[in-house]
Amino acid sequence: MAIRLTTYEHAKDIPELPGTNVFHSTDLFRILEQTPGYRPVLLVAFEGDKPIGKLLCITRRNFRLLGFTEKTYVYGVGEYFNTERKREEIFNELLTYFTTLYKEGSFLLEFRNLEEPLFGYRYFRQNGYFPVRWLRVRNSIHHEQLDKWMSASRKRQIARGLKNGASIEIASSLEDIRAFFMMLKKYYSPKVHRYLPDFHLFAFFSEESFPAGMGKIFIVRYKEKIIGGSVCLFSDDTAYLMFSAGMRKSYPLLYPGVLAVWEAMTYAREHGYSHFEFIEAGLPFKKFSYRDFILRFGGKQLSTRRWFKVRWNWLNRLLIRIYV
Repeated sequence: MAIRLTTYEHAKDIPELPGTNVFHSTDLFRILEQTPGYRPVLLVAFEGDKPIGKLLCITRRNFRLLGFTEKTYVYGVGEYFNTERKREEIFNELLTYFTTLYKEGSFLLEFRNLEEPLFGYRYFRQNGYFPVRWLRVRNSIHHEQLDKWMSASRKRQIARGLKNGASIEIASSLEDIRAFFMMLKKYYSPKVHRYLPDFHLFAFFSEESFPAGMGKIFIVRYKEKIIGGSVCLFSDDTAYLMFSAGMRKSYPLLYPGVLAVWEAMTYAREHGYSHFEFIEAGLPFKKFSYRDFILRFGGKQLSTRRWFKVRWNWLNRLLIRIYV
């Protein structure tokens, strides 16, 4: 039986689907759909009337020197279920359709955070993508001692920060989330060089309709002022750190950035998650201060790759010659 693909552009049209991967979930689709600057599309593969795979595609509008451009990306390579077909066979259908759908409208297509670096290699190449080596940083948090592999200096910073009066909690009110967002916007984006979503995305964490097990915002306070925080999403047995920041220069003896990550790790451990992953570890051949910061929490560097395709054919061919 042939694989049939269906495209969903609105959350209200998506049927109930199996799956546990938050990065391909209807819940994440619904949040992105209501966040300015994002346009999600869910591709679903069917075998007859039975869903066997899904791929959440996220288009983001960027402003660059040449004007507004669009970038479409996917976390991982989709989610698959209810079939004896090989995952790569279904992925090939989804990838080919994804490429056809976006290659003209988006300047850059990207597949990031691949769990299996070699998954779908030949299908990416057949569709004109080029691979770039990337790094993941992943902590095992199921040991008896959460800080087993953590550096001694990092342990001292956590102890000093708490002793000097910093407190950590889960953000629940919209006011706290707004204060955290303003701090994040000021201290995070210029340092980590990553796009920061609109406030609407963070505001969803305070709504009653927000799925309890999907994610949390952790905040660090000192004398009622929010001086640090982090954002986590949870999927299967892993907690993913999406954003984190702290007012390190203003409060050097409180280590707010360190405490924000530590609280997220502690929460994940206490709620049964086995791994903690930092979602952005950067290129392996580029010095990256944020990667140095997160490695001191005791995680391991894992080599992976990201796949890219550029709209300009001449540039894409040049990059293929460089990276393949």
